Amino acid sequence: MPLWQIDIYPAENEIDREGARTSEEIGELGLGDQISVVFARGFLVQGELDADQAQRLAAELLSDNVTERSVVAQVGDADLAAPPSGAESFRLVNVMPKAGVMDPVASSTINAARDIGFEVDAVRTMRKYWIGESDDAVFDSICRRALSNDSIEQVVVGPLDMDELEVGSHYEFSLVRIPIRSLSDEELERLSKEGQLYLTLVEMQTIRDHFVSLDRDPTDVELETIAQTWSEHCSHKTLAGRIHYRGIGADGTPGGDERQYDNMLKETVFAATQTIRKQLADDDWCVSVFKDNAGVVTFNDKFHACFKVETHNHPSALEPYGGANTGIGGVIRDPMGTGMGAKPVCNTDVFCFAPPDTSPESLPPGVLHPRRVMKGVVAGVRDYGNRMGIPTVNGAVYFDERYLGNPLVYAGNVGMILSEWKTSKFTPAT
Repeated sequence: MPLWQIDIYPAENEIDREGARTSEEIGELGLGDQISVVFARGFLVQGELDADQAQRLAAELLSDNVTERSVVAQVGDADLAAPPSGAESFRLVNVMPKAGVMDPVASSTINAARDIGFEVDAVRTMRKYWIGESDDAVFDSICRRALSNDSIEQVVVGPLDMDELEVGSHYEFSLVRIPIRSLSDEELERLSKEGQLYLTLVEMQTIRDHFVSLDRDPTDVELETIAQTWSEHCSHKTLAGRIHYRGIGADGTPGGDERQYDNMLKETVFAATQTIRKQLADDDWCVSVFKDNAGVVTFNDKFHACFKVETHNHPSALEPYGGANTGIGGVIRDPMGTGMGAKPVCNTDVFCFAPPDTSPESLPPGVLHPRRVMKGVVAGVRDYGNRMGIPTVNGAVYFDERYLGNPLVYAGNVGMILSEWKTSKFTPAT
């Protein structure tokens, strides 16, 4: 089955804005000054298409014939490896999602292509860069630090050499059971670490004991599912856990302030909120707190205001755009899922990053540069909010070296819900 590559460049009379932006970012990251970059966005399309159909697909669906030009050929064709005018000495870099990484644009392209009559089986998006003169070490740093994110993307230097899109993603089902019932404590800890479950020994012992009671071992999928739902991200173990706190007393005595929390969240934020509500009595403006997908407060005689905020810190550290994107998407979803549904009206955010002028040489292994994190996070919140008609109306940005490994990404949404609608979930406190 033919595999077509469609490279889309700015038209001859158009500015290569993405190339210029990439060149600027390379400089900002301290990887090289005034390194020229030529950029093209691309699509790998697999399907029963002849050359004319592939050209039509590029012209009618994937590109703008006024501002862009396309190079269309089967993967491996010499035309695809020919550098643009003025870039004869440049090196070619292709960046595409790794196998298994979601590619929403590719999915939309498949559906759109089929809607207009093209027999398309698979699509993968890609970015194509022609990088100006640089030594091998600088070129390697540019590929890893400026052009791609190793967590989700693969880099191919030079022309692509492939004949199908499924390479690296073939999967044949095999039922795997993990013999957890027979594992010692040391072996449980090794399983948690090597299996990337990231559970404590006590948690692993609890899982083992559960399957002992069932008289069977878990499958690999069952164990992964338990680890995911028991993760810090999903269950907020620290926030809702037992905490023994010891700090400086009010008079400055070391260890003078000692407290024990059986559930820190319930005994601090929850308890303080309920105490204030009782003091307000008939003036309580809280409508629904800690009960539904978002909090609800009074607004006027016709509407209540629905508010939800959450963090997406570590996902944004790994993949800034997608991490922040799904963070704001989640808080837009939650007011819509509160009661009979609130209408989202605006977004808010607070971002904390390491200083953008951090030296690239000082970055720990696997840590993205703060400037890349900042740009990706801002773009992620913008695209999932403003572009779907929900404006970001306010926010804040703070810089501190302690956010180098993990940024703080707060995303919030406000929705409006009719006040005349009542259910048990919206019963004011008494």
